[in-house]
Amino acid sequence: MKNNIKPISFLFTMVCILAASGCFSEQPQQTPDKERQALNKASLENYTHPDRWKSDIQSFIDKDKQNPPPPQNAVLFIGSSSIRMWDTKKFFPDVNNINRGFGGSYVSDSLFFADKIIIPYKPRAIVFYAGDNDSVDNKSSEMILADIQSLIIKVRESLPNTKFIIISIKPSIQRWQYWQQMFKTNKMIENFIKEQQNMYFVDVSKVMLDSTGQPVKDLYKEDGLHLSDKGYELWTSLVKPLIK
Repeated sequence: MKNNIKPISFLFTMVCILAASGCFSEQPQQTPDKERQALNKASLENYTHPDRWKSDIQSFIDKDKQNPPPPQNAVLFIGSSSIRMWDTKKFFPDVNNINRGFGGSYVSDSLFFADKIIIPYKPRAIVFYAGDNDSVDNKSSEMILADIQSLIIKVRESLPNTKFIIISIKPSIQRWQYWQQMFKTNKMIENFIKEQQNMYFVDVSKVMLDSTGQPVKDLYKEDGLHLSDKGYELWTSLVKPLIK
């Protein structure tokens, strides 16, 4: 028995050292339900309410009645103005797609209206972009992540096989002062997404920042915020392979 004491003791010590050094670090986990729900509630109640988009949502519903979109299996583009201004028919001519981007929306706005402008389309894939406006209005990284998690949970309850393609919050010239906070949020979202099934994270900062870490000017319109055609060409080149 004496001969076994030292090896066992050594092994125990090494396990402790490895655990302390992070070699056995936990995988990123979904925000606990109670915490996520509390963050969702604060996201709705402490910021501009989604009701401000009622007329926009109604216009989508009216448009669907007049010109019904594909009944199912289309690719749905949804989120804030970076989605709304993306000419998805032009950039994805060989993909049945529906664009339901609206204004300067938050992540929580798409969650709030999911029953009206996401689930009814039964898309085979969802391309989602938001978080830009959330960051500027001082929503925390944890709150933005919780809203994205809740959106995914909401959709997956009805559409368990739908693919999610989440585009990272973009860096921009106009909102450069918020980039460090946006970068933190992106890393949290990426760490969550990479552990999930049938979900993809697209880090657009890899093509939107130059070698000095600054935004590439010709990727933006004159306002320094919204994308130029060249910017959308780059986004399309990253998203299209995931759709196909």
